[in-house]
This record gives sequence, C-alpha cells and structure tokens, in this order.
Amino acid sequence: MSILVVSIPPRRRLRARPLDGSPAFEAGGVAAEYSYVFSADGLQPQQNGRASASALPRADSVVAVLADGDVGWHRLILPKAPPARLSAALAGLLEEALLDEVDVTHLALAPGAAAGQPGWVAAVNRSWLRGVLVALEQAQVLVDRVVPLAWPDDPPSGHFSEIPGLVDANGTPALQLTWAHVDGVASLPLQGSLARALLPQSVPEGTRWTATPAAAAAAEQWLGDSPVGVLTPQQRELQAARSLWNLRQFDLSQKTRGTRALRALWKRWLGVEWRPARWGLGALLVIQLIGLNVGAWRQTAQLSSQRQALITTLQTSFPQVRAVLDAPAQMRREIERLRAGAGQPGEADLEPLLEAAALAWPANRPPVDHLQYEPGRLTVAAVGWAESEIEQFRSQLRPAGWDVAAAEGRLTLSRAAAR
Repeated sequence: MSILVVSIPPRRRLRARPLDGSPAFEAGGVAAEYSYVFSADGLQPQQNGRASASALPRADSVVAVLADGDVGWHRLILPKAPPARLSAALAGLLEEALLDEVDVTHLALAPGAAAGQPGWVAAVNRSWLRGVLVALEQAQVLVDRVVPLAWPDDPPSGHFSEIPGLVDANGTPALQLTWAHVDGVASLPLQGSLARALLPQSVPEGTRWTATPAAAAAAEQWLGDSPVGVLTPQQRELQAARSLWNLRQFDLSQKTRGTRALRALWKRWLGVEWRPARWGLGALLVIQLIGLNVGAWRQTAQLSSQRQALITTLQTSFPQVRAVLDAPAQMRREIERLRAGAGQPGEADLEPLLEAAALAWPANRPPVDHLQYEPGRLTVAAVGWAESEIEQFRSQLRPAGWDVAAAEGRLTLSRAAAR
C-alpha cells in the first residue's frame, strides 16, 4: 500500500518568515509548499521533494509529520472517564502544566494508553493544527494520521540535524540534537554546554544515535566513541509514519462517514495486517473457479456420453436411420411407425378416445349423436348438459390423464400432456 508522508512546516510564532528568509507561508499562515516523501511499500522512499498541497502525489494513505518543536509532552496518571469526557478530564489535569491556554491546546494520548495507568499525552496548538488539516483537505489531500517526529521512548534515541537558517562562526550550518528518552523529548543546540549538561553522564545501554548526512561527521566528533547511523530527513519521516502514534483524536479525529468510511475500510483491507486474508480469499476464488470449470467439464462429458448412448441405441434398434439429428424424436417416430404397421392403436388414435368417453358417459344421457375426431382430439355433442354433469365427466377422466374442455355444447377430450 502506497503512503505519502507530508512534513508540516514548524508553526510560526513571533517570526513572520523562517530564519533563512524564504517565503514558506501564504496569507493566513497556511504553508505554500510542503516537503513530502512518497513510498510505494511504506518501507523505502521512492520519491521526495517540495510541492504545493494540490500538487502532492496521490497515495493510498497520507500521514502528516509534525516538527519536534510543535509537540509538547506531559506524563500523568490517565483519568478514568468516558470517551466523551476524556478530553475535558485531561485538560483539567494539565491546566497548570500547559504553556498555552487549555481551550487552544489539542491533547492526544499515546498508543495503548490505559485509564488509571501512567501515560504520555501530546499537546499541540489546536487552531494551528486544525488549519493545517483543513488546508490539506481543501486540496483533496485527506490526512489519515498525524504523527510526531520523535516521542518519549526507552531505550532513548538522539538525532543530530541542521537548524534551518542558522550558521556558526565558521559559516557552517548550526546543529541541534533531538533527545528522546523515557522522560520526554528535547531539542538542544550543540553550541554551548546546554546539550552536554542535560544529557546523562552515563548514556543508557541501547541508545540509538542517528544524524543527517551533513551532520554525521560533527555528531561523531561531538559524541566521541559512539557510532552514529546516517538517517536522511526523508527516512526519518517515513520511520515516524510507521509508528503507532496518531494525534488525530477527540475533536480532530477523522470523520469516517460516507465515502470516507468506505475509503478507510478499503485502506484497512489493503493494509499489511489483512494480507493473509487477501491471499486466502484470492486462493479461495481461484479454487472455486477451478472447481466450477471442472464440474462444468464433467457435466458436459456426461451429457455427451448420454447423447452418444441415445444415438447408438437408435442406430442399433433402427439400422435404416442414417443421419441422426434428434435421437429421441426420431426414435418416437420409428416406434410409431412400427406400432402403425402392427395395427395397434396409439394414445392419440380414435379407439382410446372413444373408450375413455364411454367409461365416463353419464348413465342418464342417450348415446352421442354427433362426434368429430382429429389426431389426439375427440369432440362430442353435449347439448343440454348441466354444469354438474360436465364436472363429473371431467373428474372421472382426469385421473387417467385425460383433459376435458367444454364450450358451446361440445366436450373435447385430449391427453393432458398434449395440451
């Protein structure tokens, strides 16, 4: 499943422009362009660059990544409150700890957070984040998840990167360290002693160190003996998109109605967790298709065998028949021909019809004075018959397979199957 990772520019605070002077925002604080990473499999980046919201590539899933400085972190015992009141309960507990006012701060719980247990809560400016999502949605970029670049983690991790628009005394880009550990996340400039003062004297075992390609050499020199892995900004953003974090909670949660609900279900179906089900369904459909074809082939073979048996029986019983076009009909005609040659009456002849009429003829009626015969049909006069007499005549002949039609003082006998 393809994924598009959109990097959200840092929120403007006291500056109208970024430090490098480039016009990164349009009127109203909406970003003019976004850095993005596109991956066809969600693991390796295939395309990256900068584009306006309307020019971003289309993908099955869209993830927005927030800068380290735009997310605050707070740890507390999660309250036991119903889902509809959980956001208000969190705001009440964090009211004194938040830098912004409670009513302008959006809160989101960590993945797997449980009521009554310690857990992390992410804090983001609500109006700014809502504006970002609305701007992207107006450009038909529907954001499925919002994730942070870094989050409290154990074992900890440190990432070295350039500070956009800042250079040191030598003219080289100034560097910063994003330190994500069990007690929170901090972005610290490497100039001065603040970063070394805040890092623990003994770095915990298993700490992961990464750096952008431009900051890798300086990071290794700053750390000393610790190995540093090279991680491009695109790889870091794609790595964050694979996390379980999702800051779209409470009033900023994605609305899954109508076409968006179908889209969400389709994305879930295309996800990795449903891959075994997709393979199983595909295999089942293939097996069913093969079974239907095999069954149809067997039925065709059986019909062909039965048809050939009829032809063989016809040609064996009546050698004079050369061309076989309709074996059952030709066999009936040959049997009728034999019967007629032997002088035996058939079901449609006059004798069986007269016998049937004589058996059911009412005792109080004189012999018939007028009759008409056609192959398979015998018509006799029934002038003056009451309806009860006609129904009695019909009911006596029906069990023997005869049909009686009454019209204009006449009764017509015929085989029910013939009608």
